[in-house]
Amino acid sequence: MSRINRRRFIRAGLATGAAIAATRCSAPVAQAPSGTPNNPAQGPEVITNQIKDVVIRTVGTGAAQSNDIRIQAEKDLGFKIQMRALSTAEVIQIGITQPKQYDIFDGEFFSLPLVIPSGNLQAIDVSRLSQFDAITPIFTTGELAPGAKVNTSQGTAPRKVMFLKDQNSTEFATDPTNWATIIPYQYGADTLGYRPDLVGRKIESWAELFNPEFRGKTSLLDIPSIGIMDAAMIIEAQGLMTFEDKGSMTREELDKVTRILIEQKQAGQFRAFWKSFDESVNFMSSGEVIVQSMWSPAVTAVKARGLPCIYAPLKEGYRGWGGGLGLSKNLSGIQLDAAYEYLNWVLDGWLGGFLSRQGYYSATPSTARKFMKPEEWDFWYEGKTAAIDIVDPYGKTIDAAGAVRDGGNFDERVSNIVCWNSFMNEQVYLVYKWTEFVVA
Repeated sequence: MSRINRRRFIRAGLATGAAIAATRCSAPVAQAPSGTPNNPAQGPEVITNQIKDVVIRTVGTGAAQSNDIRIQAEKDLGFKIQMRALSTAEVIQIGITQPKQYDIFDGEFFSLPLVIPSGNLQAIDVSRLSQFDAITPIFTTGELAPGAKVNTSQGTAPRKVMFLKDQNSTEFATDPTNWATIIPYQYGADTLGYRPDLVGRKIESWAELFNPEFRGKTSLLDIPSIGIMDAAMIIEAQGLMTFEDKGSMTREELDKVTRILIEQKQAGQFRAFWKSFDESVNFMSSGEVIVQSMWSPAVTAVKARGLPCIYAPLKEGYRGWGGGLGLSKNLSGIQLDAAYEYLNWVLDGWLGGFLSRQGYYSATPSTARKFMKPEEWDFWYEGKTAAIDIVDPYGKTIDAAGAVRDGGNFDERVSNIVCWNSFMNEQVYLVYKWTEFVVA
């Protein structure tokens, strides 16, 4: 369906919902007074006004809470979007404690064992999503492709928390159902970023973040659930410890990791810790930090400033993550209809193309591809040499023709995920130990 036809369809559907809502407590149609939606002369104007009055509020992290995204969504959908960009921890806290503050929760899959039991998200009826079947099976069956499994043994792989047992359940289903927790739209394989001009050589191992050569010039991500896993990757790469599941450490393991982190901190290894996308970009751009935990769009943002930055394909593998959109339990009527249409818009491809230019992957790659130049698709997904200059979502050149994406093609990156962002059984103890490290 073309964008124009789809937009007309969306507005027609919302208009129908508005009309139903407006007449739900009214007299029969034959007795409808002048000026109601049942009046053929004035109905369309009333309905249109109701659609224009719809406002959908999202809360999420900075990378996807963008004015460019909001403007395009409003243009295509015909109603208003309010986006609130916060840190990962703040998004989770609001998701659990303040359901009236958002209509759409934009969070990571690892947070769902915390958010879903609160009952603040309503189950998503996947039959209302026209592109649900286009979602990569990484989320639905845990496969990279039919018969090719993604490593889901360590951490909270999205497939483990994708579905609910039924519409009113707060329990995760082991097999796909018609009821989803959140709808995936972005994911990636995280690693270390570094400034090759300041490091002076190739970085190939997580162990390098603790290398004394870079003392005072490194940084870790200060989100306990994610930072602890980066630390585990570093410590394991150094041969100091091994983990059966870095996504669910024991208390004894958390004690040992904390001791090692405190030793590194007191030795002056870290320049700082970062919590937000912007902080990581500023640390790397200024040269204060030259090796750090990093997200793909942050590397893109550094490059857009004209500075070299590499997202290192490390020999030990990547830490995987996935993000999606959930619906507040408070949504109903035309607001709920509009929220579903926003979910459909997200899966339709424009957003997937936009985020792909940041270095993320779209959960519906087949639709994202329609909004990318063939040369862009070849660079970002196929790992081919850039046939044209590669630009970020805002049109700034980040790689010249002839460049090759760090880490290779999609299959090479995603098949090398060794653990996923996670909610641990010892989550409370983890936060306590992480705080002990940060304030040491």
